[in-house]
Amino acid sequence: MDLRTLDTEGIARIPALLTPGECAETAALFDDDDRFRSTVVMARHAFGEGSYRYFADPLPDLVQKLREELYPPLARVANDWAARLGEPGHPETLAELRAWCAQAGQTRPTPLLLRYGPGGHNRLHQDVYGDRTFPLQVSVLLDRPDVDFTGGESVFTEQVPRQQSRAIVERPGHGDALVFPVRYRPVRGARGVHRRQLRHGVSAVRSGRRHVLGIIFHDAP
Repeated sequence: MDLRTLDTEGIARIPALLTPGECAETAALFDDDDRFRSTVVMARHAFGEGSYRYFADPLPDLVQKLREELYPPLARVANDWAARLGEPGHPETLAELRAWCAQAGQTRPTPLLLRYGPGGHNRLHQDVYGDRTFPLQVSVLLDRPDVDFTGGESVFTEQVPRQQSRAIVERPGHGDALVFPVRYRPVRGARGVHRRQLRHGVSAVRSGRRHVLGIIFHDAP
């Protein structure tokens, strides 16, 4: 897993994290009500167009496996970032992170499944659910670009001090994962290390249907 572009670009790609079969199996869960603790229709909250569903505990086996296996290498990056910014470090295991979240009343799992149809989009935002936040998250594209859907690019903006914001557009492939900051990343400038805020969203889907698995590591209140 090459995460070096998190430092240079703010985003890293993990090619083919899931197989086509795993993608189809995960996307099909969207219609299984028993798997989820809540559903958000984005238009009702001016979040965009489309809907997303938060998985309930126990998480599906594949989602739980991804959350556990991705966490340790991301925690190493997170702790390097924390050291550079002079912030407290993060637990080394997902179990320790979840226990730390629970101490603050954050006990609800945050992995989610998103579905966009034609016109579906997600406005720029950050996934911060409580006072205790892990700084990195992962999204996995579950459908085939330009086959199952068109449009629907992953969009990011990075706020650069004393400059206009920088736009980043990513087009992950089927089963590819993107790793990116929940809120900010450290960048060294002329006056030392500073925080660059990032927001993420999805451009409009022009046709078809787009599913995404979101892996967020801190829990929600």
